Amino acid sequence: MSVVTNHKRQTDTLLSFIEKPVLKFLASKLPNFITPDFLTVTGIIGSLLTGLGYYLSSYSNYYLWLASFGLIVNWFGDSLDGTLARFRHIERPKYGFFIDHTLDSVSMVIIGIGVGLSPYARFDFVLLALVGYLLISILVYIKTFINGVFLISYYGFGPTEVRLFIILVNILVFYFGASQYKFLGFEVTILDIAALFFASILFIFFIASVIVDARKLNIEDLNNRDGNNKI
Repeated sequence: MSVVTNHKRQTDTLLSFIEKPVLKFLASKLPNFITPDFLTVTGIIGSLLTGLGYYLSSYSNYYLWLASFGLIVNWFGDSLDGTLARFRHIERPKYGFFIDHTLDSVSMVIIGIGVGLSPYARFDFVLLALVGYLLISILVYIKTFINGVFLISYYGFGPTEVRLFIILVNILVFYFGASQYKFLGFEVTILDIAALFFASILFIFFIASVIVDARKLNIEDLNNRDGNNKI
């Protein structure tokens, strides 16, 4: 359990130079009745709003604004709960790690189902992106246990950048429509293309990371074994 309590958080995203100061400022201004648990629940509510917005977009594309608003609420709760705990020095490392990352997965499932139920994306394509996200999440947690480093971002992209990308896609769909394209014999929309893009990137990251890290860990274990045999 010492890995969980002492792990190092590593965040280096395109927007971290803006996001980190903003989160610290917000944490310093929040009233005492707002707790990290309150913010965690707020994040889940945001994901529910997003899923609901996508589902209701079958009736009106104006509900895409609800989906985007839900992503902002989700960012507020999910990104600020840990920051607030650290700012007030009330961290609960084991509980926080467990609850935060368990509910992150729940949030993504809720959002993914909502997108899949919208008229703008194929459910199977969205599920591919969701599977890719969950594989990356599992990989991150395993690497945290092995290395003691919780890597929140890959190549400058983290949850905040993904949320912003989805909001931009929502805006494009609202103003210009989803549009239908022919792709490998399928009729696909811009959200389908976005889902396939994310799925492809996540699967590539997963496979490449497994190969690179497995080789590195194998060499490390062999060196440690040889060193112990010499003693």
